[in-house]
Amino acid sequence: MVFDGNLLEYDICDKNCFSYLCLKDSKINEFLLLLSLIMCMVVRIAIGTKKGAFVLESHDNRNSWQLQDPILFGHVVYHFKPDNRNSEIALIATKTGHLGPTIFYSDDGCKTWKESAKPPKFSITDNNRVVDFVFWLSSSNQVEPSTWYAGTSPYGLFKSEDNGRTWDEVESFYKDPLINMIINNCFGTPIGKLTHSININPQDPSIITLAMSTGGVVRSTNFGKSWEYLNKKVLAEFLPDQYPEYGQCVHNLQIHPINPNIMYQQNHCGVYRLNLEENDEWIRIGENMPLDIGDSGFPLIIHPRDVDQIWVVPMDSTDVWPRTSVNGKPALYTTGDGGKSWVRQDSGFPEQNAWFTVMRQATAHDGRDPLGLYIGTKSGEIWASFNQGESWQCIQKNLPEIYSLEVV
Repeated sequence: MVFDGNLLEYDICDKNCFSYLCLKDSKINEFLLLLSLIMCMVVRIAIGTKKGAFVLESHDNRNSWQLQDPILFGHVVYHFKPDNRNSEIALIATKTGHLGPTIFYSDDGCKTWKESAKPPKFSITDNNRVVDFVFWLSSSNQVEPSTWYAGTSPYGLFKSEDNGRTWDEVESFYKDPLINMIINNCFGTPIGKLTHSININPQDPSIITLAMSTGGVVRSTNFGKSWEYLNKKVLAEFLPDQYPEYGQCVHNLQIHPINPNIMYQQNHCGVYRLNLEENDEWIRIGENMPLDIGDSGFPLIIHPRDVDQIWVVPMDSTDVWPRTSVNGKPALYTTGDGGKSWVRQDSGFPEQNAWFTVMRQATAHDGRDPLGLYIGTKSGEIWASFNQGESWQCIQKNLPEIYSLEVV
């Protein structure tokens, strides 16, 4: 390393926030350590809402928060996604009532935004296929530093290789005979047929696992050229065949970043875990939650360093599916043993008459130690825990209806 014209010796040091260069020169090393501590104090939450995008920032290690001016105010923002490979890049999936669906990108840390020159548009237009909205954005891994995927309604998968400037339909997705069975036979959700939860294997970008609602989990091991179902032992209680090959209603699907063979899903019909190192059958771990709470919900959070710990946000699924906090008492449930047992975490939440609805993209973690957890509600509040769910506090009120949260 060269600093001030001199060649310096260094080692790699690992701290809680990130790895950095530990120089032999103590004065310069003190400077780098101070810089790393300052960077560790900054947390930014990217918020997608029904009326635009927002950034909520903390510059003092999560003790106080400041809301920045709205971005694309008035647009419906389904997903506001910063790039976890490059802090200067971020994408927004948006739609307005009269301009239709599109994607905006920033390459200067969210200071300015430009619309994609070629937003997602179906290249195969049989059956009058038209993109209604872009619902999900996912970046690929470090092997493909400029590659992104987008999921749409109706069912569609798109790919960008230039950080969101242009998009092309993954035609092999639409043409695949197994995917076509879903497209032609599944009825979708109240807001449409959704392609979402696009997971790129962090070790191998050719492996793509995603969810379709209703449709189930599908997986490709060849960059999307062909697909397979991954739904064994997942309930679809609303169908005549309650354990079908496809047709399940997945709400949120995540592969684990340190072991992508382990997956979790929050489904319309429960919480499930899959370990492909053992077999390809899902286990309904939500059955171990209290019966009076149930295991229905929309989002889930995976601990990035522990394959056995997740959090879910149970919702009322009785009668006509109110989709609110069970009995008006918000809580998260966490497991630290892969779903064998669960603990209720509600300290700091209202004890009654709090009818939260938390959508499938509206939870996040900040990667810190201890892990910071965040949930956004349809009533425009953001709640946070800085001790892995043991206690909660409201850090922002009065936002529009929240659709997505991501921590930069």
